[in-house]
Amino acid sequence: MNEQIISQEGYNKIKDELTYLTTTKRKEIAERIERAKELGDLSENAEYSEAKDAQALNEGKVLELTNILKNVTIVENGGPSGEVVMGSKVTVVSDGKEKQYTIVSFNEADPLNGKISNESPLGVAFLHRHKGEQVEVETPRGIVKYKITKIE
Repeated sequence: MNEQIISQEGYNKIKDELTYLTTTKRKEIAERIERAKELGDLSENAEYSEAKDAQALNEGKVLELTNILKNVTIVENGGPSGEVVMGSKVTVVSDGKEKQYTIVSFNEADPLNGKISNESPLGVAFLHRHKGEQVEVETPRGIVKYKITKIE
């Protein structure tokens, strides 16, 4: 897995989820398994099978999050650099319409709410650019031009 850039907020979010999965969720699943064992024959016990499946999914997610945390670099969110960096709020104009995006790490992306990943085509195009610059981004609908009008 390649090293990825992540904000402190994104790192904390993953860390919190990992803590929840390794403490609360593991305990809940272990209790489900114990209750299911008390029901008798494990070979025909649907509750036991479902609990074991939940355990496997939980442990898979724990492993995934652990690996993510091992391979990230935490960066400071934007600032008054005048340049688009992680955490920057970028106002752009495209086809006469103004849009605002916040550059976030991969695990914080929420395009419907204007949060785009620093690894997305749009995020990559905006990073390290300055107010007044025009960027072109290849999208499924063709090349779209954006003019950066404001960086916060």
